[in-house]
Amino acid sequence: VMAAWAGLGYYARARNLLKCARAVTDGHNGVFPQELSSLLKLPGIGPYTAAAISAIAFQQDATVVDGNVERVMARLHAVQTPLPDAKIELTQKAARLTPTARPGDYAQAVMDLGATVCTPKKPSCDICPWCANCGALAQGITAELPKKRPKPQKPTRYGIVYYVERADGAVLLERRPDRGLLGGMLGWPGSAWDDAPKDAAPVQATWTTLPQKVRHTFTHFHLELTIKTAQLSLSEPVQHGAFIDRHQFRPAELPTVMRKVFDLVNSAEFGYHQPILKTGHDVP
Repeated sequence: VMAAWAGLGYYARARNLLKCARAVTDGHNGVFPQELSSLLKLPGIGPYTAAAISAIAFQQDATVVDGNVERVMARLHAVQTPLPDAKIELTQKAARLTPTARPGDYAQAVMDLGATVCTPKKPSCDICPWCANCGALAQGITAELPKKRPKPQKPTRYGIVYYVERADGAVLLERRPDRGLLGGMLGWPGSAWDDAPKDAAPVQATWTTLPQKVRHTFTHFHLELTIKTAQLSLSEPVQHGAFIDRHQFRPAELPTVMRKVFDLVNSAEFGYHQPILKTGHDVP
């Protein structure tokens, strides 16, 4: 699952997808639950997804609230509280409007209304079925809603990555812990990502620091990586990770930031050869 998901980001979704499938198989005899309370207990399913499944797939009495619905409710009721603080209030207002009959159709209709009519910019208020009752339109503040708190500036974190190649061309990789960013994915050994990363070399070696950095942006922070390279003999032990034969190594299975490291190290500028890609691999 993780190999198929590589490069897409949001890797926790891939792990939870598998966990959810197993939970439905083991705990519900392979039958997806319909009730909101049961859906919320499944791995990776939050309030929005649970409500959407319950209402749309099973026509259960559930209130579906995504970004489009929040925008429609904020404008319809002229809610001045900025998001995300307004989420509870907007959900309550959406719940009061959700009918018990065909709640799934209603949910899709409101989401479509937000996506096509009550759009973030230049909403088509003249064709909106709720324009006569819209508080924001009446007050002339449609473009101002929903209000949002200013986004904080993304901090920059720093790290060190160690690219190790053995005399036979094998490269050193390790699998990241299941929990946390890039959980369960393959990557190069490295330091923690913080303000002042400490040396975390996986083996004693003569390291060469590349002059170029690898930069990558995650949802909540920017990352700048220093790359150190070394070549080892066949008998040199390492503290963690495992060597993968370059004929079996597939860079496409790396998350994007780790693939950037591979691409830089293997660029013509630094003289490393490109691998021949054939089969998969397993890293402890």
